[in-house]
Amino acid sequence: MIAYIPHTEEDIETMLEAVGVGDIDQLFSDIPRKLLLDKPLEIPEGIPEFDVYRRMYALAERNRVRPVCFLGCGSYDHIIPAVVDHILSRSEFYTSYTPYQAEMSQGILQGIFEFQTMICELTGLEVANASLYDGHTAVSEACVLALNSVRHSDTILYSSTLHPFTRQVLRTHFANLPVQLEEIPSSRGTTDPDELARRLRSGVAAVVLQSPNYLGCIEELGGLADRVHENGSLLILSANPLSLGVLKPPGEWGADIAVGDTQACGLPSYFGGPSVGYISAAEKLLRKMPGRIAGQSLDREGRRAFLLTLQAREQHIKRERATSNICSNQALAALATTVYLAALGRQGIREVAEQNLQKAHYLHDLLLEATGAKALYDRPFFNEFAVALPGKAAEVLPRMEEAGFFAGVELRRLDPAMPEGALLVAVTERRTRREMDGYVEALKEVLK
Repeated sequence: MIAYIPHTEEDIETMLEAVGVGDIDQLFSDIPRKLLLDKPLEIPEGIPEFDVYRRMYALAERNRVRPVCFLGCGSYDHIIPAVVDHILSRSEFYTSYTPYQAEMSQGILQGIFEFQTMICELTGLEVANASLYDGHTAVSEACVLALNSVRHSDTILYSSTLHPFTRQVLRTHFANLPVQLEEIPSSRGTTDPDELARRLRSGVAAVVLQSPNYLGCIEELGGLADRVHENGSLLILSANPLSLGVLKPPGEWGADIAVGDTQACGLPSYFGGPSVGYISAAEKLLRKMPGRIAGQSLDREGRRAFLLTLQAREQHIKRERATSNICSNQALAALATTVYLAALGRQGIREVAEQNLQKAHYLHDLLLEATGAKALYDRPFFNEFAVALPGKAAEVLPRMEEAGFFAGVELRRLDPAMPEGALLVAVTERRTRREMDGYVEALKEVLK
């Protein structure tokens, strides 16, 4: 095989002379020596291209991609209709990025507009934007929105049952700003309501909760919005959008802002990303929304037309007064979510959510009955749950992988205070009864 760009020796000498260096080593002299490869790659010279591919395939096959997946904790193994990849593979979409010339990007703008509309329908709120980077940064953006909207506020209260990565992003985002972050402790897997009530006071911009939370538990939200609003604060709810097929949406709970990640709706896990963060809010907060919003109007001939509006981004003249300084929206990934939701429709989303709910409860009950595992929390859950194994999760997981199962997430890796046997197990509509029964049988053998 030859190099991808076959420069001649003369080409290389000319380019080195133009940048003022004597040789290739001098060109890369700023890179520490310990980071440079000091020997050639172990690929023989002059072998056929297909032999190189064969070697690469053999290396790739060493990755463990076959086990049945019960992983969750924010990234899930769902069925994705073939139409999603088909639409994404069209060059009109995958070559497009940010529609700076909005009038020339009607297809992209319509996709964004439909995404916004569906997010509003799912969350029960009036306005949504053109997507955010991911679910974790969406929470930070929602907090900024609250701080900009509640006068004389400098404090964010957030639950300890938020995903640990979300909490980490919050701390990073506000590390050098005059904003106080206070973590509300949990009680038996959900936010402690008494501690939340005690901490509500003047200066609190928002309370941030996640339901279902990262432990799989559904938070008790009845009457919460009234208490938060009486304090003059806003309520921010983070929710898995697929769960809203069966659970009451944030808007009906009285939330002012809903956020989350749409990975569960049409996006594979990949290696942890990319994904899409969504944010929707009450109409009164429209002008404080981060990023941009796609709108709908009529052109001079009376035809339906789409346009960008309320572009409060830093590169759209607002600079330091921008509502957000994250430059990217996830237009292509958001389109995947849009196609997924459109393909399933209202009834299909409900059916998928019900399958997640029912299958998770089936496996939960079977695990407790057959393996000696115990429920970590006695709380309602959607499609994932925490159990305490009779053995150490760190020792059980590799053996379960050898048996053909990604058995779950070891909670102690996320929270050192967790028991050694704490395991978070996720079940989606993709899992069959045979796979779940096989999981239990394999676990019984591993725990012997």
